[in-house]
Amino acid sequence: MILTAHRVELASHLETAKGRGLLVGLVPTMGFLHEGHLSLVDLAKERSDYVAVSVFVNPLQFGPDEDLDRYPRDLERDLSLLRDRGADLVFSPALGEMYPAGSPQITVDPGPLAKKLCGAYRPGHFGGVLTVVARLFGLVRPKTAVFGQKDYQQAALIRRMVRDLEMGVEILLGPIVRESDGLAMSSRNVLLSEEERSDAVGLSAGLTRVQAAFQSGVRDPAGLRKILAEELSRYPLLDLQYGEVVDPETLEQVGEAYPGCVVALAAHCGRTRLIDNHILTS
Repeated sequence: MILTAHRVELASHLETAKGRGLLVGLVPTMGFLHEGHLSLVDLAKERSDYVAVSVFVNPLQFGPDEDLDRYPRDLERDLSLLRDRGADLVFSPALGEMYPAGSPQITVDPGPLAKKLCGAYRPGHFGGVLTVVARLFGLVRPKTAVFGQKDYQQAALIRRMVRDLEMGVEILLGPIVRESDGLAMSSRNVLLSEEERSDAVGLSAGLTRVQAAFQSGVRDPAGLRKILAEELSRYPLLDLQYGEVVDPETLEQVGEAYPGCVVALAAHCGRTRLIDNHILTS
C-alpha cells in the first residue's frame, strides 16, 4: 500500500495505475476509520481495479462552534486497517497541500438541497463538503467514488453535483454498518461517555419503530414523526434536533410515506451530534 501526503506524488502514482489500464475507485474519508468506512473500501474493490482512500479532516465543513478540534484522529491506526483491507493508495495531505493557496476563492454552491435537514442547522457545511469532494475528484480523477448511506444528505448532494456539473464519476452508496445494539458506526461515537453511549442506541430504536409502524400501515408522515420523537424521548440524554420523512432524491417532506422514502434524523447526545437514517421498505 502506498502512502503519500503530496499532490505531485499522488498524480505520479495514479498515472502509473491508469497507464496500466486500471480503473480507479476513490473512498474519501476524514479518518478515524471503523467498519463502516472499511465496508466502503470493500465496495470500491468490487467495482474498480485500484482503490485510493483519502484521509483528510476538512475544516471547510466545520462551523465556528463545531467539533473540528475534538474530531478524533489516528492516522497510524487508519493505515493499518486500510493495509489489511487491501487499499492500494492512501492520500493523507496536510491542510496546505489540499488548499495550497489558502482558503479557496472558488467554492461549490450546493443549492437548495443543502438548506434542508442537516443543512438547516449547519450553514456552510455542505458547501465545504462539496468543495473538498470536487477537489479530490480533480486530484484523483476516479472512475467511481464510494460514500456511505449514513450521511444520506451528503451523498444526495454529491450525486447532484456530479450530475449537474458533468463530472463523469460513478457514485456508489454503501449501506449503514451498525454496532451489535443497532447504533450506526461513526467516528464521533468515541466521543460519547458510557452513559451517552447507552442512550445513543435510541436513534436506531426510533427508526426501527418507524419502520414497524410503516409496515403496519401508517403512511402519515406526522404520525411517523410522532412515533420517532416518542421513542427518542425514552432516552434522557438524547435531544432530537430534527426527524423527517423525505423524498430520496429531492429531500422534500412528503405528503404520504411510501417505500423508498428516507427517515432522517439528527440528535445531540451530550456534546456530540449524531445522525442516522432509514430507507422505508414494504
